[in-house]
Amino acid sequence: MTVTAAARPTLRRGVRLTYDRVRGQRALQYPEGVLLLNETAGAVVTRCTGGTVAEIAGDLAGEFDGVRVEDVRTLVADLVGRRVLTVDGTGVPVSGPEPPAPAAIVPRLPVPTGLLAELTYRCPLRCAYCSNPVELSAYRDELSTMDWRRVLDEARGLGVLQAHFSGGEPLLRPDLAELVGHAHVLGMYTNLVTSGVPLDAARLDALVAAGLDHLQLSIQDADAGPADAFAGIRAHDRKRASAALVRASGLAFTVNAVLHAGNIDRLEAIAELGVAWGADRLELAHTQYYGWGWRNRAALMPSAAQVERARAAAQTVQARHGHQIEIVYVAADYHADRPKPCMYGWGSRQLVVAPNGDVLPCLAAGQLPDLGVVNARAASLAEIWYESPAFNRFRGTAWMPDPCRACDLRHVDFGGCRCQAYQLTGDPAATDPACGLSAHHGLMAGAVTAAAAARPPAIPRRPR
Repeated sequence: MTVTAAARPTLRRGVRLTYDRVRGQRALQYPEGVLLLNETAGAVVTRCTGGTVAEIAGDLAGEFDGVRVEDVRTLVADLVGRRVLTVDGTGVPVSGPEPPAPAAIVPRLPVPTGLLAELTYRCPLRCAYCSNPVELSAYRDELSTMDWRRVLDEARGLGVLQAHFSGGEPLLRPDLAELVGHAHVLGMYTNLVTSGVPLDAARLDALVAAGLDHLQLSIQDADAGPADAFAGIRAHDRKRASAALVRASGLAFTVNAVLHAGNIDRLEAIAELGVAWGADRLELAHTQYYGWGWRNRAALMPSAAQVERARAAAQTVQARHGHQIEIVYVAADYHADRPKPCMYGWGSRQLVVAPNGDVLPCLAAGQLPDLGVVNARAASLAEIWYESPAFNRFRGTAWMPDPCRACDLRHVDFGGCRCQAYQLTGDPAATDPACGLSAHHGLMAGAVTAAAAARPPAIPRRPR
């Protein structure tokens, strides 16, 4: 999208500008992330109230020396490219008073930005790729409403700017709207990750009134037959109805599809369904093999040929709809030669609170041996984040073995996924086998070959 001096930048729908008192700086909050703004960017974004780029530059010139229209245009173009600003007339002007001067507090690093609140592992669906733990007995004693309110208070005090409410199916918690409302009052961006099955108009109205910012709806396939077969219940038409409710509500809206051997060849049709349902964002993500997904790895693993076709299909979808909506394609680890930056570094940006209160560096970390997980009922989030063995075990780079220790990409991929390393090698400190430099990289190709040779039936997730 071309940005000229006459363009009128505003916030893209679903994006919020906030002032973070913990860090003492402005931040843009959006469906799947937070963008911290330096003083210059903050000064520009606060002026995106409907005027032109040239007018913004003129206003800035009255406060700062050396302001050029071209510099403002370049910054706005970068933020448009990041999909947090828009100049197509569909955005929302920045509004609200300037924040007070920040308190003279220097936060202790690292400061987290996101909390994944796994409210419950109960779910009406039986998806075989579910990343929830296979053994759920340890998670039945769920945190109470007051426990979760305290967790949210402590998370915000740490600097968390985004609360993702997930599960299982978070709509099975009757206090969901209350928790969303509490996070909203604290200044967090609120995101609901749901199957959509229990959603109705009254429930959605309550969530919107509480301050819900974004909803992510999962789908299993493009057509009802295979989608319902994989979900284990007749869910597809209910998801369609939920999508219509969300679209009518004006919420920012993502449709997410997990890709596996059984649906990957219908990637284009799945994407077209998401577009037809009115999504602002579309996530097409290969299965991550944790929990039930790990148990069903051989059943779910696509072939190399399927992955290549999917990559080409994703490019087609991007070319067709990328100008209209954001399309995120998450590649398959088992068919890569470099690991993804898991959680953007262990204990760096994100924390997860399980339904029973266990506080984890990532959603699958509970499987790692002798990690030293601490429960939110036993200590504050600050104590856990900064002092617990679980969060310090793989924080930074000192723990890394060779070849990671000397790799120029160690601050880019952070050594890859610890859970994947443990599952494949038995050592959570090993180089992620997704990396082509790992001595265990062949395990990835071996798993793909074995899955293609003997495709067992998937074992559905046990309902609870």
